[in-house]
Order: sequence, then C-alpha cells, then structure tokens
Amino acid sequence: MLVAGLVTFNYFRPIPAVAATASVPTSTTLPGTPPVLPWPKPGSGAIAISGLGMVATSGNEAPMPAASVAKVMTALLALEDKPLKLGDPGPSIVITDADVQAYLADNNDKQSAVEVRSGEQLTEFQLLEGLLIPSANNFAFTLANWDAGSVDRFVVNMNKRAKELGLSHTKFADPAGANAQTVSTPSDLVALGMFAMKQEVLAQIVAKTSAKLPVVGTVFNVDYVLGQSGLIGIKTGSGFNQGANFLFAASITVAGFTKVVFGCVMGLATLADAFTAAKSLIAAVQPILIVKRILSKYQSVGSYEPPWGGHSELLSTTNVDLAEWPGMVLLQSLRAPALNVSKPLPSGTAAGVLHIVLGDYNLDVPLNTSDSLYPPGRFWRLTRI
Repeated sequence: MLVAGLVTFNYFRPIPAVAATASVPTSTTLPGTPPVLPWPKPGSGAIAISGLGMVATSGNEAPMPAASVAKVMTALLALEDKPLKLGDPGPSIVITDADVQAYLADNNDKQSAVEVRSGEQLTEFQLLEGLLIPSANNFAFTLANWDAGSVDRFVVNMNKRAKELGLSHTKFADPAGANAQTVSTPSDLVALGMFAMKQEVLAQIVAKTSAKLPVVGTVFNVDYVLGQSGLIGIKTGSGFNQGANFLFAASITVAGFTKVVFGCVMGLATLADAFTAAKSLIAAVQPILIVKRILSKYQSVGSYEPPWGGHSELLSTTNVDLAEWPGMVLLQSLRAPALNVSKPLPSGTAAGVLHIVLGDYNLDVPLNTSDSLYPPGRFWRLTRI
C-alpha cells in the first residue's frame, strides 16, 4: 500500500517548468582598438553615431561659453511646449515694442540680430527659422517671452531640461548664448543635438541654407558648409575670446545603411577652423564605422531541454544590423520564461526575448521555439526522483 501510494503521488505531482539555457555570450568586446581621431588643436570635441551613441571624445573637455549653440535648447523647448508638425507654421506672435528694443540693443552691440517692427506678425516657424538660420539673438528673446512669459522663467526651464537630459556640465544664463556664463562641453552639446534632431521641424530648419522673413527678407544660414561632407546642420556659435563652436550632424552611408554622425568642436579660433575640424572628423569616422549583422533571423540563441527528453531551439524572429565602433562591448541576455509543458507546445511558440545592448542600442528581439515540446510520458512520471 505504501509503495502504491508513493507511486501514485509521484505520477500526479506537478511537472516542473522547463528553464531555457542560453547559447550566446553575455559580453563580447568588438574587435579593434578605439581609433585616434583628428581632434582640433587647440580646442576640444566629441563624436557620436545615430543609434550607437557617444563613441569618442578628445579627452580635454572643460565647460566653456556655448555661444549661439545654446539656441538649440531654446528651439527644443519651444517645440516641446508648442509642438509643430511638418508644414505647420504654428501660431502667429505679434512683435512688441520690447521685441524691437531687444533688436536695437543687439544690433548696437554688433550681435547677431534680425530686424523686426512693432506690430509685425511672425509665426512660430518663422521665429525658429530666424533663431536657427541667421542666429538672431533677438528672436531668442521673443521666443522665450512668448513661451514662458519671461526670459528669466525660460532660462530656469532651460536648466531644468538640461538636467533632465543629463547635461551635467551645461548651464544656461540666457536663451541666446550671448552671456558668457552660458557654458557647456562638446559631449553635452552632442547629447543635446542628438535629442533635438528627433524634432522633425528643428531638423528641417537647420538643414535650410536660407529663409524668407517678412521685414528683413531673405536671411542666410551662418552654417555655410551645409551639404558639404554630408552636413545637415546643426548650429554654430562664436563671439567670445575662447573661440568658435560648431555642433554638427552629417548623413553618411555605411554598407548601404544611412547613419548620422553627430559631433561638436569647441574653442577654435574661427568658424572656418571649426568647419574644417568638423569635416576632418567626419572623414575620419566614415571608414572606421561599420554596420554588421549581429543576429540573423532564425538564429538559435538558446534552447529548452526537458529532463524527460525532447529539444527545442530558441530562434530569433528577425535580423539585427547594428553600427559598430572598435572596442565597444556588446551585451546579450536571454530573457526567456520557464515553460509549463503539461500539454503539447507547438513549434513557433513565443518564448521571451534576447536583450541586446550596444552603446545606446537597447533592443529586445522576440524569440520563438523551433520544435514542438511534449509532456513527459508515464514511465518518466513514475520513475522520476
């Protein structure tokens, strides 16, 4: 009776869930050594790749006046608070006497300014054009007042947003970058540029060589190298003793894939020097960057091995092609659930993901089983320990 009872208990006790076993390495260092790039001297710089994130810095970064590159944050805040779609001019803003006085003061100080007249109406899109293309300081003043009610409140918002974006070496003292206390580093500005360029309207504007405004007429982009070396923006900055800055983005083709190189150089003698440094960095990055298939569709990344027999691979459901930079670390972790096989599980059953991290890439690739899995038979149920 006792033996019969134990056998019966053994037969009917729950079947254990089957855990997955990974077959991919958890950490892989990409081949090659981090390259030495042609960093400007004097000056500092940083480079990032779309999707991959920051890949290299000059190593000598220190906060310095951002100058008009600060206007990228001004434009970003305005678009986040008052969103525009492509082709949408947005609301009209009436130019006040205070706006005219701001223009006159900037013009008298020989700062970058675009003429406005009291009562003139400019759309949000036109204000952003004037801010980012001819780099009008007075348009930063107008946008800040319109968006936040006052320049001081807008500057508070700029610093709050900088903190949220992790720009730990950036401080804004004004919306135009005309104040030498508005400081940043190349790495911080690259991070800002990558985020800001996700705003389609901002990306559209910074890629324009010119714009037409109601009073002043046609204005031209201070970034006169647009289109060269694949450059599609973003913003120049100059006017302080510490030199000229250029936050840039360039579209390049790597193995048939379009990637964007983001970069920033700071502290160069002239804008011409900054443009030359940017183009040298883009040219140096292109042959180093590769796009490689790190995971193929139907590739096995693990398996299920029930103790009573049977086998099923865990297969990727898609190809994964990532930009790679020498010396970076690829992380992979199998996140597949333990399966309850109390009834047959068909092939193609969804079974978790392979989590992949490389730089800023953070992907979950869905997985399916390759073969059917079946519950244990009577003999295994009766004889299991």
